[in-house]
This record gives sequence, C-alpha cells and structure tokens, in this order.
Amino acid sequence: MSSKSKPLFNSSIGKKLIMSLTGLFLCTFLIVHLIGNLQLFKNDEGYAFNNYAYFMTHFAPIKIVSYLLYASVIIHAVYALVLTLKNKAARPVGYDQGSGNVNSKWNSRNMGILGTVILVFLATHMQNFWYQYKFGSTPYIEYTTDLLTENRQTVASDDIPATYNGYKKIENEGLEIIQTKDLYKQVAYTFQNPFIVLLYVVAMAALAFHLIHGFQSAFQTIGFNHRRYIGIIRSIGIWVFGVIIPIAFAAMPLYFYFKSF
Repeated sequence: MSSKSKPLFNSSIGKKLIMSLTGLFLCTFLIVHLIGNLQLFKNDEGYAFNNYAYFMTHFAPIKIVSYLLYASVIIHAVYALVLTLKNKAARPVGYDQGSGNVNSKWNSRNMGILGTVILVFLATHMQNFWYQYKFGSTPYIEYTTDLLTENRQTVASDDIPATYNGYKKIENEGLEIIQTKDLYKQVAYTFQNPFIVLLYVVAMAALAFHLIHGFQSAFQTIGFNHRRYIGIIRSIGIWVFGVIIPIAFAAMPLYFYFKSF
C-alpha cells in the first residue's frame, strides 16, 4: 500500500459517505419530529403537544438520540462546506451556465445555498423553541382532567408554581392534574410574527429541494442504487421528503398565523 494513501474518512469518498449516513439519519428524524409536531393541530389547548414536548426532552434514550442529532447536523454541515470548497478549488472557473443546466439539476448545483438557508432556519428554530423551553420564559399551564368523563379544564397563569423539571403530574380521586411548561402557547405566540412565518415557509421550500436531490444521492453514495429499487427511492425522495414533509411542516406556522386573526 502506498504511504501516500489516505484513510477512507479523510478522502472525498469517505466524506461523502459520512454526509450520506448523517443525512439519512436526519431524514429519519424528520419523520419522527413531524409525527410529534402534528399534535399541534389537535384542538385540546396544547395538552397532547405539551406532554409530547416534555417526553422528548426528558426521556433518557430520546436525549441520547438528540445528542446524536446535534452531532449529525454539525458533521453534515461541516463536511458539506469542506467538499464545496474543495470542488470550487479544483474548478476555479466554474461551470459554464449552459452546460451546467444540461448536465445537472438546479438543486444539485445549489445544495450549498439550500443548506445555508436550512442552517439559518435551524438556528432560529432552536432559539425560539428549544432555548426558550429550556432556559427562557415559557409560561406554565395546568390541565385538570376528570378521568371518568375525560372532561378537561385548563388554567394558564404565571401563578402556577414552576416545578424543578418543568413538569408535575398528580392523580387524586379520579382527577389527573398536570402542571407543565406551555410550549404550545410559545409556538402560537412565535408564529404571530409574519417574518418568522415567512422564514419557515422559505426554509421548507429549501428543504424540499435539498432532500429531493440529497435523499437519492445518499443511497447512490452508499452503493444502494440497484435499478430494481432506484425508482422507489426516487419516488420516496420526491413525494415523501420533497413534498409531504416540507408542506406539513410549513402548514404549522401558517396555521397559527392565520388562526390569530
């Protein structure tokens, strides 16, 4: 073996492999995250969503997966930047506009721009929700549910005592009392800002174009590109990750924005 050979993960192929694996992991997370966030559409004053939010931030296995998620986002972004700069250095003149349009699609040539929009969105999203939920001034809410009739009453007040971990559940004499941080209210308040809503919609459009190319490309990079399956993979990339998931996520800020009128 040549002394000048590079370890796999230091080579361009290795970096693309890491990007593919982290990208597919992030795609899996998108599905799970969407299923949980669909609780926002329930007409229950945030009961289901707030319980989901507490579970996702305090259940130990989920917390471990969340650290893997943060690492995957960083690694995916860093390796994308490294490969982009390396490709530009190897091709200082750049693509000819005409030939570029013939040989590649717009989204495949602009993955860096799409990824940058998504990173700006992620930073805004984390600041508005994750940071506010963990360290900010997210209000509290109390749900009192009659377990026999399932009738529920709510008390949204700053007078509700903040428990140590932001959540307290008591069952007594047929009543279930839950005191928790009201992330649902935080979501509703945030999405009254038209600029935030616009950012989310634009980011979801960028995500759609990013995933339409990235999902299929990831499977090709890891060698899973048999002609028997490539059509299915392409369809999933387009319809699930390029259409359904981005539209569903974009519908959430639009729902709360127009609901506020």
